[in-house]
Amino acid sequence: MIRGITFAHPWVLLLLLVVPLLCGWWYWRYRRQQATTSYSDIGQLTGGTKSLKVRLYPLLYLLRLCAIVAVIFALARPQSRMSRQEMKVEGIDIVLAMDVSGSMLAEDFKPNRLEAAKKVATEFIEGRKNDRIGLTVFAGEAFTQIPLTIDHSVLLTQLAKVKSGQIKDGTALGDGLATAINRIKDSKAKSKVIILLTDGVNNMGSIDPQSAADIAALYDIRLYTIGVGKQGMAPYPYVDMFGHKRYQNVPVEIDEALLTKMADCTNGGRYFRSTNRKSLETIFAQIDEMEKTRIDVSQYNQSKDEFQFLLWLALALLVAEQLMRMLYFKR
Repeated sequence: MIRGITFAHPWVLLLLLVVPLLCGWWYWRYRRQQATTSYSDIGQLTGGTKSLKVRLYPLLYLLRLCAIVAVIFALARPQSRMSRQEMKVEGIDIVLAMDVSGSMLAEDFKPNRLEAAKKVATEFIEGRKNDRIGLTVFAGEAFTQIPLTIDHSVLLTQLAKVKSGQIKDGTALGDGLATAINRIKDSKAKSKVIILLTDGVNNMGSIDPQSAADIAALYDIRLYTIGVGKQGMAPYPYVDMFGHKRYQNVPVEIDEALLTKMADCTNGGRYFRSTNRKSLETIFAQIDEMEKTRIDVSQYNQSKDEFQFLLWLALALLVAEQLMRMLYFKR
């Protein structure tokens, strides 16, 4: 292939090996040519300059050589290839339901649970360019940070603004899940997914978490639940009466039985437990692998012969040679 050009008969190009032989033969022949008239002494003519006609005479051989090269390339049948692709993308609608309660500030994850979750979620979103993704947050109550959107730059901007303390504290799992369901239930996507991330036990809200999970199953929404927090105790920051930052160890309480049951009641749902930043990255990578966007690609190729130009070029070169022989180089 030469700059997008392919040859139907590339073996014909082996004839180009003859070109150097022709060059050598013509040069030998040109040097062997004898003068029409013989002189006994040409000493008085030495040092004279060659005329323009003599200097241009090898041009005749060059024109013929170029014509032969053009014919060889034409016989190899050069073709240009035109291709066209049609892509059919079936995206997935995903809603992230993120816990922003005060306990998400615990620093068993660096810098804390919430910031680690936001960072990993950002990487997850950046890798899913064909999907609509929304974001809901919950603590003692729940609200939608941003609805389903394909504009991921806006989504990431809103995700960066998420912080603990922006709503009433507590853990309302049912309300958080119900808010996410309300944003995705009417979606026409082939696959609908909610990723619910929390570090606590349901203790607030007006909707029972299991009932919300059952509703998700009715709308054919797949639920992935993630429990965030190390085993045992976790360091939780607070400010003492002198304004200094202190830490106290608090127990990590995650209702894993409930989160597992909620995920299992949806088709293909699953519960994950994350005890550090690395495991959280692995969990999102597993979800990313399980929820692959379907892309169908149809490719069409069409070839067009391009040898006609080379034949016309060869003919033009041969005609130019003959005209120069009969007119300018006439002997």
